[in-house]
Amino acid sequence: MKIADFKVERWMDEYERKCEINIAESCVDSLVLEDVLCLCTENHGRTNEAVYQIKKQEFINHILQMKLTYGSIEGSDYLKKGIQSLYKKVGPEQIVTTHGAIAANYLVLMCLVEPEDEVITIVPTYQQHYSIPESIGAKVHKVQLRSENDFKLNLDEIRALVNEKTKLISFANPNNPTGAELDVETLNEIAEIARSVNAYVLSDEAYRGLSLDKDDYTASIVDIYEKGISTSSMSKTYALAGIRTGWVCASRDLIEKINIRRDYNHISCSMIDDYIAAIALENKSAIVNRSKSIIKNNLEIIDSWIERNPGFSYVKPKAGPVIVIKYDLDMPSKMFCKKLLEVKSVLVIPGDVLDIPSHFRVGIGNNSDSLVEGLSRISEFYNSIK
Repeated sequence: MKIADFKVERWMDEYERKCEINIAESCVDSLVLEDVLCLCTENHGRTNEAVYQIKKQEFINHILQMKLTYGSIEGSDYLKKGIQSLYKKVGPEQIVTTHGAIAANYLVLMCLVEPEDEVITIVPTYQQHYSIPESIGAKVHKVQLRSENDFKLNLDEIRALVNEKTKLISFANPNNPTGAELDVETLNEIAEIARSVNAYVLSDEAYRGLSLDKDDYTASIVDIYEKGISTSSMSKTYALAGIRTGWVCASRDLIEKINIRRDYNHISCSMIDDYIAAIALENKSAIVNRSKSIIKNNLEIIDSWIERNPGFSYVKPKAGPVIVIKYDLDMPSKMFCKKLLEVKSVLVIPGDVLDIPSHFRVGIGNNSDSLVEGLSRISEFYNSIK
């Protein structure tokens, strides 16, 4: 099976060790394990030291006594309970854990899509959503989100593309890399469109929970549509990319089909990772609040920088730790980003590898000092070549 290079991963692999300032990352600043335990014992912004010491000892004892078998094949009851808490209508039998959301998406796509199927994908998005179906032999239709329309989805474009061959409609919600968000009304309309041709809907919800203008989570397609599929992970919203824990939520029938394919490349996930993820989800509010605080602070930095630099513009995100910035130059984004790296040693992601030319992606979930310095260097670079 031939498959296209994963453009954003190839870019990162080639350049992330060649920069002084990396503002390309798409995760929220990763927690250390002690941070997880501290946040889990936090009360009104302060860690209860006595409770923390008890929880820390419980954690150590549990890990030290853990018999390192394959564990619960589909995910422990403890972790499934935490995942279930993120949804309104999902039962434990509708959940299976995976090696991150990247494995969750892969399993869903490989399980559902066949040659000659048609797939509709909203772009920009994570490249799995179109390159895997294309590698299988499916026909992929791309529906483009545009900055001039504030990255709002035109549902009529999807309606015009569906037919009896449409197997799947897929997207990331909240969107990577634009920070756009499909609200519950839009998701209901997508569900109706899919229902009209008996198609599945896959929503990559890795950034779910990071809505910036409301406290509640973004609505999930699995709670809305009987053939809806939610994939997500601990990597982004919960700042725990290192434990490589993700999941699929779908109908029990589909989960059973996914498990048959999963036997060939998973067997099970790490017991230790499962346990850490379960602890984190049991205390998700504190972790999510931390993530949102970092993002909101960095958005203020972005807003101030945009005001001072008229050669750049952006659509303010609704959710998530990434944005795309448009630059006012007649230069392909790959060239712009390569020259920026060479001259100023700043790493960002070119829009050309994300289906959004004349833009570059910046992470807003990490160190504020690095963001300030990186943006300053971008200004200097732009002014030197405009």
